[in-house]
Amino acid sequence: MEGLSYTFKAYGHPNIRATHKSTFEITRERHVTPRGDCIIAVRSECSASSLPNYIKEAIKDDDVKIIIILKSGGITEVVNAYGSKDLILESNDSLVVRKSGFVDERTIAIKADKAAKDINRILVDMLKNESTVLDITIKVYR
Repeated sequence: MEGLSYTFKAYGHPNIRATHKSTFEITRERHVTPRGDCIIAVRSECSASSLPNYIKEAIKDDDVKIIIILKSGGITEVVNAYGSKDLILESNDSLVVRKSGFVDERTIAIKADKAAKDINRILVDMLKNESTVLDITIKVYR
């Protein structure tokens, strides 16, 4: 398995802060409060449970590398992470990428090299506008 890929969209929101130190989250919710400091985008077309089966099967493996590419307005952020045989992938509301090895129903990748606070601040500022479209690509490599 080399280079499996899936792309979907999410959108900005005025309450995006992206200051969390160990995770980032993309949610299907339309509205979020400033307390959700790990959230980087809303109105997502996808959650952990709605990822295509070929991606879900691929990331449920300790030996795969996952690259998450976040793109908007000419800015690209690349996050390197890993899969896990322990992924649950049952959340209908969101997906989360974690620096730690913790897994819950929202987790799609662990041991990431970036969390919300590490994301390019120009991109984060753009995501404070609800008309901003964020393209998210998940690539899986063995």
